[in-house]
Amino acid sequence: MEKPVHVLKDLFAQLGLANDPDAIESFVRNHAPLPDTVKLADAPFWTSSQSAFLREELAGDADWAELVDQLNAALRARD
Repeated sequence: MEKPVHVLKDLFAQLGLANDPDAIESFVRNHAPLPDTVKLADAPFWTSSQSAFLREELAGDADWAELVDQLNAALRARD
């Protein structure tokens, strides 16, 4: 199995978000839990370009898809 091309901090940078560990943790803490009825790309905290990127990457099963899935799981987690 090949190693992922990107890591989570790279996804945050690609989305135009702060990508240091504290910023990532804060983002997840502030936006979780995302309701099961809301698709990740439809969450109200994304800009239209961020939503489009997330949709495209998942639809194309691109390099970023695994990290988008990881972010989705983190945002769905409940304490």
